[in-house]
Amino acid sequence: MSAVPLADGGAVAIIEDVTERSRLDAVRTDFVANISHELKTPVGALSVLAEALADEDQPEVVQRLADKMVNEAMRAGRTIDDLLELSRIELGGEAVKDVVLASMVIDESVNRARSLAERVGIEIVVVPSGDRVRMVGDRRQLVSALGNLVENAVKYSDPDSRVEVSATSDGRWVDLSVRDFGLGIPQKDIDRIFERFYRVDRARSRETGGTGLGLAIVRHVATNHGGEVKLVSVEGEGSTFTLRIPAAVGLVSTTLRDAG
Repeated sequence: MSAVPLADGGAVAIIEDVTERSRLDAVRTDFVANISHELKTPVGALSVLAEALADEDQPEVVQRLADKMVNEAMRAGRTIDDLLELSRIELGGEAVKDVVLASMVIDESVNRARSLAERVGIEIVVVPSGDRVRMVGDRRQLVSALGNLVENAVKYSDPDSRVEVSATSDGRWVDLSVRDFGLGIPQKDIDRIFERFYRVDRARSRETGGTGLGLAIVRHVATNHGGEVKLVSVEGEGSTFTLRIPAAVGLVSTTLRDAG
């Protein structure tokens, strides 16, 4: 609040609400601190590993150190890729309004997580949806969002369990659901799970290579499409994430039209 005196003896009072500016400043500060930490950890590890490698001449040890360096470099790369993807989605304007087959989005998303699932012994089960389930949206964004949900489900599942991916429609909305049978999410964390860099289990995230940005990407994709993302989770039983996107009513898929 400020006041300026006038020549006639009066004054003008100026009141400015800076709540939103303060909030944005806090978000920016937190973001810089978080990303600095996320990148400092693998970069610091690379420095230590490089120093150890320079003084080592045993082939077995050299190979082990080199493998760790590759893992840390990939970890830093994943963080940067997720940041670029999140920035592209946030700043890219409105999502493209194409007609997209749910089955196509599911297939591409599952393929992204297939190698990870095979390494940890997780079976990804896709419930067939056929060509009847269609959405209006940006295929690239939808694959990014659903792919993150599938990868998260795989990372936080117990070995030798399964992840189920399905698409259903009530004619107005299409629900893309990913269900796992893993650890579940504590109730106290559910309200914050879609925040950038927020992790329920930081130790598990370091082990699996998560960046803490995947669910933030999912939330922004849902918002861009006028939809929402929902979560139902029970500790010890698993979680179900559902990405709700507007259905394509009476429209023809651009992919099918081009193919024809």
